Amino acid sequence: MKFTELGLSAEIQRAVAAQGYDTPTPIQAQAIPVVLAGRDLMACAQTGTGKTAGFTLPILQLLSGGRAKPKRPRVLVLTPTRELAQQVEKAVQTYGKALRWLNTACLVGGAPMFAQIKQLQRQCDVVVATPGRLLDHLNRRKIKLSDVEVLILDEADRMLDMGFAEDIDAIVA
Repeated sequence: MKFTELGLSAEIQRAVAAQGYDTPTPIQAQAIPVVLAGRDLMACAQTGTGKTAGFTLPILQLLSGGRAKPKRPRVLVLTPTRELAQQVEKAVQTYGKALRWLNTACLVGGAPMFAQIKQLQRQCDVVVATPGRLLDHLNRRKIKLSDVEVLILDEADRMLDMGFAEDIDAIVA
């Protein structure tokens, strides 16, 4: 199987090819069609197997079908750590490079709140965040999640181990 057989747009396929990939990993080959079909997915695979691309690529494809209301994200990715959030945002930007309209925001602790608020003032299609910092922004009413169509809990087991269950419940609510 090749990435060209997965139903991804030419722009996304070019971005994947630019990264030197032409064949999806097993987790990508299994996950991408499920996400493109709009179905829920829970996946588990070892580090380095391409899980991030497995959810990023089909999400970008789905976003390509239409635009969100100004300033409201359509995709929310929660991660347990700042480092992972930054990695995921970089992957979204890398694979979405040809999607000129795509805007992202990375909301993590240890980064200036003012810069994050500025990111949220423009239309944001994808928000990648740690639970604590996202709750800070929600409590300050700097972000609305009413248009979120896709919620991704990246490393959900780790988030639960770190005690984020109540934060995740509050965000989902």
